[in-house]
Amino acid sequence: MKLIYQQMLAFFAVIITVIVVLGFAFIQTTKTMIYQNSWQQLQQYATSIEKEAIRYNTQTKKVVGFNQQFLNDGTAILRDQNIHFSVYDANKRVVYPTSMGLNSTPNGSFYAPSISPEDWQKLKQNKTITKSPHVSFKSRNHDQPVNTPSLRTIDVLVPLFYKNGSTRKFVGAISMGSFEQTLQANEQQIENNLFIALLVSGIAALLLSYILARYSVRRINRLRYATHSVANGDFDIHVDSSHKDEIDDLADDFNGMVSSLRASNEEIKRQEKRRREFMADAAHEMRTPLTTINGILEGLAYDAIPEEDKAHSIELMQNETKRLIRLVNENLDYEKIRTGQIALNKTNFDGVEVLHNLVEQLTKKAAASEDQFKLSTPDSLPVWADYDRFVQVLFNIMQNAIQFSQQGTIEVTASRTDHMTVVAVQDHGIGMTPDQVKNIWERYYKADPSRKNTKYGESGLGLAISHQLVQQHGGTIEVESEPDQGTRFTVTFPDEGFDKPIIED
Repeated sequence: MKLIYQQMLAFFAVIITVIVVLGFAFIQTTKTMIYQNSWQQLQQYATSIEKEAIRYNTQTKKVVGFNQQFLNDGTAILRDQNIHFSVYDANKRVVYPTSMGLNSTPNGSFYAPSISPEDWQKLKQNKTITKSPHVSFKSRNHDQPVNTPSLRTIDVLVPLFYKNGSTRKFVGAISMGSFEQTLQANEQQIENNLFIALLVSGIAALLLSYILARYSVRRINRLRYATHSVANGDFDIHVDSSHKDEIDDLADDFNGMVSSLRASNEEIKRQEKRRREFMADAAHEMRTPLTTINGILEGLAYDAIPEEDKAHSIELMQNETKRLIRLVNENLDYEKIRTGQIALNKTNFDGVEVLHNLVEQLTKKAAASEDQFKLSTPDSLPVWADYDRFVQVLFNIMQNAIQFSQQGTIEVTASRTDHMTVVAVQDHGIGMTPDQVKNIWERYYKADPSRKNTKYGESGLGLAISHQLVQQHGGTIEVESEPDQGTRFTVTFPDEGFDKPIIED
């Protein structure tokens, strides 16, 4: 079953259930109210008859009977309303009606309900008695069949007291009755009206259920179509949300998911582009030394290289082989560092000596670009780090400064702060834009591929490796740069007890 029909059925069932329950309660309440109003009306009629029906002898100051003419007139008036009454004297004798023509039904029955001793005792105590529907009419036609249906009425028994000053005297009772058929006719009319209302409400509920179900399903279908679009590669889809209910919350979550997928897709494309660039560069860089090595080997094999040049040729092959090894090792190191497979062997050592050694090693390379180093360090620089990885990080950063500067000064400054060793490398080369700075730590990324120095086999992994190693030490590496103004790298290594590694993928 489709969701729209499920929703319609649910809404319709709820609405109809509510209507039926309310209708049933309304019928019961109305029925009770009808009986209560009927009893109250009968009691009011009895009270009116009580005031005029009793005949009193002013000379003897005694009750001498009941006003038959008034009772006859009352019977004629109430008969049109299907109301009948009987009057009893103080001895429980029926004193009215006194003839077959009055207070009788067309089938010859007369209204004369029996009063039990318990009810009579209550009447003497001035208590009004109400009775639920029961058989009150008895047939006077003895020729009627036994199965002739009796007439049911509701009754009110009202005591009759004659009041003279402070004296009260019980003189009898009045039994007022109304046919149950009259009440049932009213009930039937109410039920018919309620059934019509139920029918109209059911039709309205069906339409309302369809509208509500269609509204909900339409919103779900909108998410469904958006999901299909995402499955087909469209990550620019957006689902509108009014932030009203759970479906809107789902739409918000969906939009968040699409944003993440879009960012991931763009990142995958960037990484794939850099991977292709790296593979092209790596292939180019590998082809050159391999071609050189292969040419030298062929020359040695065919004795085409003079004896005095063989030593130089072997040295050249060694240099090219080292380039290949460095290129492969950089890739392996990055993956090991990224996945946490490299364990750091941290020790305390003096960083001043390390920095002097690095400057000495890179001076020749700096001279090739007409650069020079300027080193500023304190007398002692305590460092808590893995010695080899510390050297590797600073070597990569200082070599990067050589690559992207010409005829400039590379300033290397070391200092100590609270629980931290800080080393800054400042060049005055081509610098970087904010977008380049943002991506500089990503693997295979080259801020300026056109300025690469193939002599040192740049792969685009040196800074990415340095970034990962510094994070694994629990330190930070920050970069500040402006185009044509130079770049400044600031690296911090925390002391023992303050180093909390953070590895980012």
